[in-house]
Amino acid sequence: MDTKELLKKVKKIEIKTKRLSDHIFSGEYHTSFKGRGMTFSEVRQYQFGDDVRAIDWNVTARYNEPYIKVFEEERELTMMLLVDISGSQDFGSTQDFKSDIVTEIAATLAFSATQNNDKIGIILFSDQIELFIPPKKGKTHVLRIIRELIDFKPKSNKTNVKTALEYLSKVIKKKAIVFILSDFLTPSFESTLRIAAKKHDLTAIRVFDKREKEMPNVGIINVFDPETGQEILINTSDALRRKKYLENYLQAESQFKKLFSTYGAGTIDIEIGESYVKKLLGYFKSR
Repeated sequence: MDTKELLKKVKKIEIKTKRLSDHIFSGEYHTSFKGRGMTFSEVRQYQFGDDVRAIDWNVTARYNEPYIKVFEEERELTMMLLVDISGSQDFGSTQDFKSDIVTEIAATLAFSATQNNDKIGIILFSDQIELFIPPKKGKTHVLRIIRELIDFKPKSNKTNVKTALEYLSKVIKKKAIVFILSDFLTPSFESTLRIAAKKHDLTAIRVFDKREKEMPNVGIINVFDPETGQEILINTSDALRRKKYLENYLQAESQFKKLFSTYGAGTIDIEIGESYVKKLLGYFKSR
C-alpha cells in the first residue's frame, strides 16, 4: 500500500472511531476501567461519569459542590491491545474482513483511553510476536498504532494466543487493561491465561464471520485455509455435514466463554455485520 492510500485509510478510521470514542465510549470506558488504587493522590471536582462512591463529602460540604477523591491508579492507567494478525483475519463473507472490524474496534478503544489520558500499547501477534509498541499517551501515538494495524505484514500466517500472553507478562509488569482481539482459532492457552488474568483486567473480543458458524447449502466448494495453505473440497449439500459444522462452532464458542469466565476475564462476541458499538457499550455498562 502506498503512503497516500495508507494515510487516507488512517484518516477514515480516525474520523469514524474518534467520533465514537468522543461521544459514546469515553464516559463508559472511564466508568468501567478507572482504577481504585490504595494510594490517595488528590481531590478534584466531580465530572460526569465519575463514581459517586468516590465523592469526598467533607470537601464537597466545604465548597458546596461535589469533589471526588483521586487515587494513584485513577491518574494513569495502561491499556494493552493484543491483536491477532494471522491469516484467518483476512476472511469475510461480506464487504468487511475480520481484520477490518478488529482495526476499528482497536482504534475506538485506543481513542477512548486517550480521552482518559491513559497510555496505550499494542502487541501484534500470529504464532509469534510480530510487533510490540510500548505504552504511550497521545493522539499521534494512536495514529501510529492504526497505521500498523492497517499496513503491517506478518511473517507467519498461524495463530497462537499463548505466545501473546506470555510476551505480555514479560513486558508489562504493572496491572493493565488488556483487550485480546482475535477469532481464537488457536491451540490451548489456558495456563498462560490463568497467569495473565490474575495480574491484569482482561477482556477477550472474539470477532467472527457468519460463515464460520453456519455452512451455506451451495453444493461442492473449494475451501482454502489461510493459516495452513491447505485446500479441500466440501459438499455443502450434505445436511449432516452442515449440522456437524454448526455443532462444532457452538461447542467452541461455549468453551471460549467458559475458559475466560473461569479466570474472571470478560468476553465479547462480535459477528461481522452487527454493531460492535452496541456490543462494547453493553459490555462496559454491565461491568
